[in-house]
Amino acid sequence: MFRRFVVVMAFASGLAGAADVRVVEEIAAKVNGDIVTKGELMARQKEFETYLRQEQKLSGPQLATTLQEQSKDILREKIDTLLLVQRAKDLNISVDGEVARQMAQFQVLSKITDPEKFKDYVRDQTQMPYEEYKEQMTNQLLVRRVISEEVGSHINIPEPDLQKYYDEHKGDFIRKEQVFLSQIFISTEGKTPDQVAAAEKKAKDVVARARKGEKFMELVAAYSDDPETARNGGQIPPRQRGQSLKEIDDIIFKEKKGYVTDPFKTPTGFYILRIDDRFDAGQASFDEVKDQIHEIMSAPKMEPKIRELLTRLRQEAFLEIKDGYIDSGAAPGKDTRWHDVAQLKPETTTKEQVAAEHKRHKHILFIPIPGTTATKGTKKNKPIDTSTLGEPKTPPAAAPATPSDATPPDKQ
Repeated sequence: MFRRFVVVMAFASGLAGAADVRVVEEIAAKVNGDIVTKGELMARQKEFETYLRQEQKLSGPQLATTLQEQSKDILREKIDTLLLVQRAKDLNISVDGEVARQMAQFQVLSKITDPEKFKDYVRDQTQMPYEEYKEQMTNQLLVRRVISEEVGSHINIPEPDLQKYYDEHKGDFIRKEQVFLSQIFISTEGKTPDQVAAAEKKAKDVVARARKGEKFMELVAAYSDDPETARNGGQIPPRQRGQSLKEIDDIIFKEKKGYVTDPFKTPTGFYILRIDDRFDAGQASFDEVKDQIHEIMSAPKMEPKIRELLTRLRQEAFLEIKDGYIDSGAAPGKDTRWHDVAQLKPETTTKEQVAAEHKRHKHILFIPIPGTTATKGTKKNKPIDTSTLGEPKTPPAAAPATPSDATPPDKQ
């Protein structure tokens, strides 16, 4: 346990028993307008140890050695993430739509319809409040967008090289039949028979307007009662045969792109589905996966470029690191000495301030979000792993078998 500093403020002089005791934490580093606390770094180390024990199955001397090696980079990775998130905000990058899609996918897996129960489920699965989990996911996606725009966009791989990779790895690009959908959900929960009839009429009117050419995204925003998918135009995760009721599959796997279904009635409401795209089962064409191949081939070239970007961001940043803490990614010649130590030794911050102002910058390393498979290496001084920066914990794929309002109803 790290030493905690206690500030005692007496309400009145001489009243030793009447004091407001507040626990504060030592500040380890300042990164522009943000801080890193000793408590955050120790929590990160504990999370990494749990990962090594449970996911990598390490124990004994091997666990101790790996933990010691990787612990040297914890402050570096925390500063990396803060700098990249700050850069994203400077560039006015928004990932709200992607966050909504990720959360919708999570809700599909959970099969939980009630918003409050879903938030409880997120907390149980991730050991963090719902809003904090979303903030961590947001930070991860912001980091990836910055890296893509600042680094990835400057890496060019000739198309013949991409084609060569495709020809040599065709087996990696065989996919199952999938259909991509957007939805409008009109709820009937808790409504009287007359209100249910009115909801059905509204659903049919919305279908008619969509088929006449009104923008589906605008109809989603105006009429959908599912807030998570409504934020991103109604998009839901891709579906495969057998994941929905047969009467739904019979339509969505037959009709063409752009088709809008009649309302499907369920115990909780009416679903209207639009077919956004579809993939037939079998070998994906080169054109369909070219961007994916470019990302795969760019990764080895990106790592040193990412470190160059982070070094530049350090050079430009207001960065102070307290004595006793080491940034293993320090920029050469950058003065990061703690200049105002005389004001308060050691400089501290209250836990309330940390929670209120900086919890959005916490991130869990080594565990991918839904839809990713990246893991953290254990080699000392390995170039930055972008898949773990700002990354939240991942819920397991298994979920309670409860009907979901986030996606067309699954078979019971």
